[in-house]
Amino acid sequence: MPLEWVPASDRPDLLADPVAKAVASLGITVEVAEIDPALSDTAAFCERYGVAMEDSANCVIVAAKRGGETRYAAVMVLATERADVNGIVRRRLDARKASFAPQAEAVELTAMEFGGITPIGLPEGWPVLVDENVTRRPFVVIGSGVRRSKLALSGEALVAATRGEVLALTI
Repeated sequence: MPLEWVPASDRPDLLADPVAKAVASLGITVEVAEIDPALSDTAAFCERYGVAMEDSANCVIVAAKRGGETRYAAVMVLATERADVNGIVRRRLDARKASFAPQAEAVELTAMEFGGITPIGLPEGWPVLVDENVTRRPFVVIGSGVRRSKLALSGEALVAATRGEVLALTI
């Protein structure tokens, strides 16, 4: 079953509410494809739908703590790489401690499904840190806010849509 990419603006039913609102308000060019929600995890998705791992990017929500305050950020890296959360990300967020946000917290704060969280449509003020390798991809597949679909756009369009900050984030 090949992926059928269509403009995301034509299928808001395949997007989490905050993602649909962001796509509509930003007027960005992004495509969406419906998938089997059981295959939402990156490795299973790539294998089933024939998408190369290096054409897929993961979004992780990081909780950065300092002085009793917790700030959140999204970190985007290619599926073939790992983000340096305890080093580069922690320092960039000026935190004493940085870790992946607990699943329930990430879901509640983003209003997106776990396994589908995406940097498009995140709460106002959350930084989006994008690894430089993501920006080099002419086509990158990311979450849509729900497990039943994926978004696709260029790495450069991802940065523009999220006002992302490009850094060397991987270890």
